[in-house]
Order: sequence, then C-alpha cells, then structure tokens
Amino acid sequence: MQKDRIESIYFLRLFAMLMVVLVHTTGIFQSVFSEGSMEFGVYHFINRIIRLEAGIFIMITAMVFFYKYIDKKMTVPELKDYYKKRALYIVVPYLLWALFYEAFSLYIGAVPLNFAEMTWRIIQGESFYQLHFIFLIVQFYLVFPIILFVAQKVPVFKKYMWVFGIAIEIGYYFFDQTFKLIPFSIFLSSLGPYLLGAWIGTYYKEQRSLIYRKTNVAWAVFALAAGVTTVFLHYHLYTVSTFVLPGYVYLIMNLSYILSGSYILFRLTEVVCDKWPAIIPYVQRVAVYSFGFYLLHPFILKLVAQFIPAPEGYWFHLFILLRYVSTIVLCYLVIWFTHKYFVRPGLLFGKLPRRAPSILETPKVSTENKRTGT
Repeated sequence: MQKDRIESIYFLRLFAMLMVVLVHTTGIFQSVFSEGSMEFGVYHFINRIIRLEAGIFIMITAMVFFYKYIDKKMTVPELKDYYKKRALYIVVPYLLWALFYEAFSLYIGAVPLNFAEMTWRIIQGESFYQLHFIFLIVQFYLVFPIILFVAQKVPVFKKYMWVFGIAIEIGYYFFDQTFKLIPFSIFLSSLGPYLLGAWIGTYYKEQRSLIYRKTNVAWAVFALAAGVTTVFLHYHLYTVSTFVLPGYVYLIMNLSYILSGSYILFRLTEVVCDKWPAIIPYVQRVAVYSFGFYLLHPFILKLVAQFIPAPEGYWFHLFILLRYVSTIVLCYLVIWFTHKYFVRPGLLFGKLPRRAPSILETPKVSTENKRTGT
C-alpha cells in the first residue's frame, strides 16, 4: 500500500526555488554599492538571510526518499531502478547543462578553450556558479542506499539521525581543515540538513502531529535569531573584515540557522497544507519545475540583465525587482513550453509530470489521497 504524499514538499520546493533566484538576482549589490554604505548593508542582509535554499533542497531530497523507503528492503531490482531514474533525471540534465554553460562561458569570454580544464570543471560541478549544488545532490543520491541501510539496521542512528548529521558535518570541517585531502565539495559538508530531512521522512506521521504545537513560536524565534546572527557574523568576518573568529564559530551558527529555519518552514508549510488544501495544486504546478529553475535561471538572469540595468541609487531597488520577476516568469515559460511541446523534456529539466499544466486552467482538486512521488 502506497503512502499519502507529503504535500508540504511542494511549498518547500517553491520557497527554495524563489530564494535561490533572489540570492543570485540581488548578488550584484556588491559591485553597485560601496562597502559600508547603508544600501550595501541592507542588500547584504537580504542576500544572506534567504540562504536557506540549499538546506531546504537537501532536506527535502532526503525527506522524500526516507519516507518512501524506510520500511522497505532495497532489493537489487529496486536498487537498479533507483539508480536508473537518478541517472536519467539528474545526471543527464546536469551533464547537458554543464556542457551548455561551458559553451556559454566560452562564448562570453569567461574561460579559454581548454578541454582538460573543462572536463575537470564538469566533474567538480564548477561549469557555472549554481552547478556545484547539483554535483552535491548527485553525491547524496549515490550514498542514499548506504545511509538507508544504516538507519534500518542501527536503531540509535535512526532515532537521532539529525544529531549524527550535525556531529558528522562539524567533525568533517575539522578533518578537512587539518588534512585538506578532498579538493571539491563533498556530501559530508552538508550532512546536517540531509539527515534532518531523513529523520523527518522517517518519523513523518509523528512530526505532522506536532505542527500545531506552541513550540512553533520557539522554533521561529530561534531560527530568526540564528539567521540574524549568521548574517552579522558573515558581514563582519568575511565582508568588511572588522574582526576575526575561528571558522567553526560561523559554521556552527550557520548550521543552526539552516537546520532550525528548514525545520520550522516544514512545520509551517504543513499547517498551510492542512488549513488551505485548495491552494496545493496551484503551488504544485510551479514547484514541479524547481529543478529546471535551478538549472536555467542563471542564463535567463544574464539575458534579463542585458535589458534591465541596475544603476546605483533609488532606481536600483525597482530594477532589481523587475529583474527578479522577469527571471521567474521567463524561466517558468521556457520550462513549461519545453515540457508541453518537446519530446523527453525530463532530459533537460529533470523528472516532470506526463502532462504540462495549463497556465490559465484552474487546477482540479482531487479528494482522493495523494501518493508519494519518486
């Protein structure tokens, strides 16, 4: 018997998608405003406080699969099917877009033509600034069966996965600082949000029963305080360099923000799904394109920036907003058009529904139980 779908996943994907585009849209403030100005400080705050997006994407990646597989034995045929789907809908789109961005970078003169360097960039997820995250997600897909096996066989690990995630991530930081053996981003550096998602997926029913608890206020306050502190530390440690602290201080504070912020957003989106289920289909039709947004938006943003300037002064705020909205709309239209009119759109934008949702059509709200995706 299949389990009911975790509907909050769509809201979390949508929020993370919107945040990642906003991070990259507002990033230009560093070259427009002078360091130390009020505008620089405000945009630095906006640009850093929304950096939950990676943690949310990592969390929901684990949440979906642990929710589906925690009570199942991963047989050899199931394992083959799992890796086949991941290769088709994650690795293939990644490689195609990595090659596209290599060609694009060569066209705009950002890199010279060097096949050895290009190959190494593709392997490390460095063909364009957003692709390092896909490289990280691929690693999580590869190690998922191993982590699942450990969770199924070791009760204490299963019960406290989020604690193990924090400990391993911090431990890896000190290991990497000491030995510096791995020259690229490895999944161990983001294991905190992943094992938090694995823990939520494993105990989803129990966690869903807590969504109306008064502890929501405490989690929200803690997440906000941790977020503001993280932004403050980043500004003074790595932006204006007004004081020095050990790197692990920022790591622990940032990890606290990512985990608490992602967790409270999970609870709040569950509340939204419970109170207003009629809006779920509207969110779903955009959220299913979140992977496509992540792959496509840097190119669209580059194009939009050619027509919408970002001048210093009052007009900067309006034009940045126009850039952001234009990028979101154009990304959606490009992905939707590809989905509707091209064969095998999943090879470009990851796994998609069989039918492209109509932009203007009112979604039908089914009263039947929704099912988990893969």
